[in-house]
Amino acid sequence: MEAQEHKECYGTMFPDALHFHDNKPSKGKVFTFELDSTVGMGAVRTARKFSANIEEWDDCLKCPEFEHCYKLCMGKMALESVIVFE
Repeated sequence: MEAQEHKECYGTMFPDALHFHDNKPSKGKVFTFELDSTVGMGAVRTARKFSANIEEWDDCLKCPEFEHCYKLCMGKMALESVIVFE
């Protein structure tokens, strides 16, 4: 079966939840999160931030690949959440 061509942003609405750095934004095409922690011995989570870029969301909604791209993004997020909580 021949691979289908997709836009470069395909499957990237959400940031990678497995590979992030504390105190730095982790960005996807639409959604961004940041997990802040104190530095040093016994680091403590001090803040959790989340944002959505509405202009990018609107761009995604206009895309003919939106439905299956969104399903792929949600599948990736579900699998990442299983791995994070193991």
